[in-house]
Amino acid sequence: MLDIASMMQDYVAHMHLQNLEGNSSTYLPGVHFYRASQSSVRQPLLYQSGIIIVGQGRKVIHLGDHAVQYGAGNYLVIGVPLPLECEAFVEDDQAILGLSIDVPPSLLHELVNLLYLEQGLQSNNKQVLECGLKAAKLDMAFQLSCIRLLDALKDKTASTILGPGLIREIVYQVLVGPQRHTLLGLAQYEGHYARIAKALNRVHVDYSKEISVEALASEANMSVSAFHRAFRQVTMESPLQYLKKVRLGKAKELIHVGGKRTNEVANLVGYSSPSQFSREFKRHFNQSPSSY
Repeated sequence: MLDIASMMQDYVAHMHLQNLEGNSSTYLPGVHFYRASQSSVRQPLLYQSGIIIVGQGRKVIHLGDHAVQYGAGNYLVIGVPLPLECEAFVEDDQAILGLSIDVPPSLLHELVNLLYLEQGLQSNNKQVLECGLKAAKLDMAFQLSCIRLLDALKDKTASTILGPGLIREIVYQVLVGPQRHTLLGLAQYEGHYARIAKALNRVHVDYSKEISVEALASEANMSVSAFHRAFRQVTMESPLQYLKKVRLGKAKELIHVGGKRTNEVANLVGYSSPSQFSREFKRHFNQSPSSY
């Protein structure tokens, strides 16, 4: 039987991705394939929420004092977008290969409700808050689901017809596995984890606007002190530090992909002072916006 690494290698060959460096969209919306031929030093990155499955290579991600190593045959569940630092390692001269899968909220809530109904589980709005970054090993059932998805992704028709069912299967595998707490926390509308996730979504949409911690706390129906505490437990950052890292991450993307100039980028990501933007960009990325 083919393993995850072999199926990812097959996907690279079939889709002619031998020169890919970074992420590539697939035929299925919300599913991206990743390839890197070289190791990379520790650098700031903004990890999006979702399920990350690794076929080859190894990565170490750092969030505050918290470090997580994951590699071939592992998966990671990230409930909220997180600004962190990542270093990547090629092993045995084989490119790093991985798959990332967004979790549609409607699908998540449907499956969680079914699990509560079928297994008699009770929703717990007072779950322990934590960043939740822990690697887990793919068991046989999960591997088979991933292999079928990778096979379907090689064909547009198969992706359209089979893809949604295979994503459903993979989300189910997470919900019955050791990393289920992250997705369960997101599904609990009134739980603190879900409230912080909603606040983070607001930050990612409105990062260019004036955003106050008081407004975010009010929208989350929490006191400012409780919001601060819960926010830090989930992201390992204060709200203002998180917002700054999101803005700088967006700025890096605008410079790299859009080729925009420093003053324009500063304004687009919510900085009123271009000089302050340049200082904070250089401090964060160890490189000035213009040289980047």
